[in-house]
Amino acid sequence: MPFVRSIILGKREHVMADKSDPYELDRFIQAQTQDFEIALTEIYSARQRSHWMWYIFPQFAGLGFSAISQCYAIRSAAEARAYLNHHILGARLIQCIEALLAIDGRSAHEIFGSPDDMKLKSCATLFASVTPKGSAFECLLEKYFQGERDQQTLSLMDAANDC
Repeated sequence: MPFVRSIILGKREHVMADKSDPYELDRFIQAQTQDFEIALTEIYSARQRSHWMWYIFPQFAGLGFSAISQCYAIRSAAEARAYLNHHILGARLIQCIEALLAIDGRSAHEIFGSPDDMKLKSCATLFASVTPKGSAFECLLEKYFQGERDQQTLSLMDAANDC
């Protein structure tokens, strides 16, 4: 049964989801409303300074345990595909990935610090798993992580029978 994820006293509240948005992708749109331009500016400057990683570069469910990371977790390969196919979210994610691919001479750790550099790897692994070979996500993994995918993400996806 679909449900709406919201942060209420650090817990998720389960209620029926809107049928036009079965994965509740609007939660990302709402979060990105104020922070997307800030995030993109920080990526172009090759230095993250504020906190937006969860909803700009989402990860597979089970990697983060804070209320905010759980709220913005992607729970299936189908949800990841829906995110990429969303006319706003997919375009924004690709724009951020392409901006990262254009940066020279900086590591993911230098750009994002820790642990956000590993969140980027997890996000790229998730979306590389649902896109064709040679995607921007694979290029990002190659550039910043020597082509290595995040094994924890792959294990969680495999356990969910989603890859």
